[in-house]
Amino acid sequence: MTSTHAPEMQAAARQLMHGRRRFLTVAGAAATLAFATNLPGTGGAEAHAASVTDFDARRIKEDPFSLGVASGDPLPGSVLLWTRLAPRPYETDSALPKARIRVEWEVAHDERFRRTVRRGSVTAHPEFHHSVHVEVDGLAPDRVFYYRFRAGSWVSPVGRTRTAPARGARVGELRLGVVSCQAYHDGYFTAYKHLAGEDVDAVFHLGDYLYEYAVNAVGGERKYTDRRLPAHFNRETVTLEDYRLRYGLYKSDPDLRAAHAAHPFVVTWDDHETENNYAGGTPENDVPPEEFLLRRAAAYRAYWENQPLRVPQRPTGPDMRLYRRLRFGRLAQFDILDTRQYRSDQAYGDGWQVPGPESENPVRTMTGAAQERWLIDGWSNGTRPVWNVVPQQVTFAQRRSQSAPGFKLSMDSWDGYPASRERILAGAESAGVKNLLVLTGDVHVSYGLDIKRDFADPASRTVGTEIVTTSVASGKNGADRPADWERLTGANPHMKHYNGRRGYALLTLTPEQARADFRTVAAVTTPGAAVTTAASFVTEAGNPGLKPV
Repeated sequence: MTSTHAPEMQAAARQLMHGRRRFLTVAGAAATLAFATNLPGTGGAEAHAASVTDFDARRIKEDPFSLGVASGDPLPGSVLLWTRLAPRPYETDSALPKARIRVEWEVAHDERFRRTVRRGSVTAHPEFHHSVHVEVDGLAPDRVFYYRFRAGSWVSPVGRTRTAPARGARVGELRLGVVSCQAYHDGYFTAYKHLAGEDVDAVFHLGDYLYEYAVNAVGGERKYTDRRLPAHFNRETVTLEDYRLRYGLYKSDPDLRAAHAAHPFVVTWDDHETENNYAGGTPENDVPPEEFLLRRAAAYRAYWENQPLRVPQRPTGPDMRLYRRLRFGRLAQFDILDTRQYRSDQAYGDGWQVPGPESENPVRTMTGAAQERWLIDGWSNGTRPVWNVVPQQVTFAQRRSQSAPGFKLSMDSWDGYPASRERILAGAESAGVKNLLVLTGDVHVSYGLDIKRDFADPASRTVGTEIVTTSVASGKNGADRPADWERLTGANPHMKHYNGRRGYALLTLTPEQARADFRTVAAVTTPGAAVTTAASFVTEAGNPGLKPV
């Protein structure tokens, strides 16, 4: 990204950098001021509200529900419903005025809405790009519901969602979809078409919902269409307008919309929702830190606007509390992590490197101290579930590049933060966690990994299981056996599965076992590929370790 700052300001910023990069919070207050003042629901919004008018939704001339509907973060008596009004999502203002628009919503037991259980209205504010987040309470637990929105004479598509079981409920089975990494320019979202038809209770999205990279007029690999994209997509996302437009592009995909309408999503981000491989307040490239924090604030704001997230996740400037906890009866607890916002900078300049004193420094952290304490304390407090599931972003188990000495590890994954990983595993052991499941995205391949108590000793105890889902589209078509398949599986005996095709994972939890089905499609650079199951594994409750089915 080209800086607009004067050369002397760039030089001053570089002098503040430590080594290659350094975490700084310079101008954090400026970023907060730019992105958190005069917003609806904030203390300073009263004067601004007087200057914002109301717009009669009956005057909308084109379908405002072009981006579909979504639901998320199911609780025993509550669901979160989302939509965004966007008659023309490829335009900066979505063809709507800078005015408040009233949107009605409705929840029912049936998809024809003959048995309505809740209804109300909400304001779509221009400050939030006319997105709405409706927290519907007072619902029965563990039930399927249907929902829709209305703006003027326009009615949205019908969405299907469900509430979580009551905290003390005995749950016989829980079925989940697991997805990540959907680069629009790398191919079609065919996996979502198939996932929309799966019988799952929720979908966990583990990051890289969008990519910041430029998308050309034909949509990269999406060449089988007559549509031509506007030129403003053919640049990297930097500003709030850029990120908002990019979500409009991604959410215009019919298969992604179908998956959101079919299932509630639980989302967390990785790096590309902001910038590749950023770490905390440290950017990928050598730009002034205050410039990056403004970019991060824009990315976080657009993320919240376009995802089914609750009010506690609404960002304040460049900060957003995304880590949170969900519970599904006595069967499973989900501790959703954020491994981007609080991490130490990658050691040795990032990439795959030989580990050493810098990467093994015990003060280095993947989660930040507060999130780490929250995670470990959450395992110790309250009734212990059968399964403790940790949905997060980057590979947790060790991945050696080769068997011989001098092997390299990924500095962007937990291998670059081994002391942080050790604290997590020690915390799980101290809390008496018996069935640890880590869900991961990021790497555009699927893995099934045993989590060892000591990765240096293949004979050490297996203390958990990691399920790494492949990408929806990132990396284009991929291959069943990537070029490094033999080298990686040979160097890592705890790696029980490795496949490089696109797709998603299905995770089925019962009191007795967890089953992972790795679902793949043969191609994403052409539309319409069928889905198959590449492999299936189970791990038994109380007896960790993946076994093929």
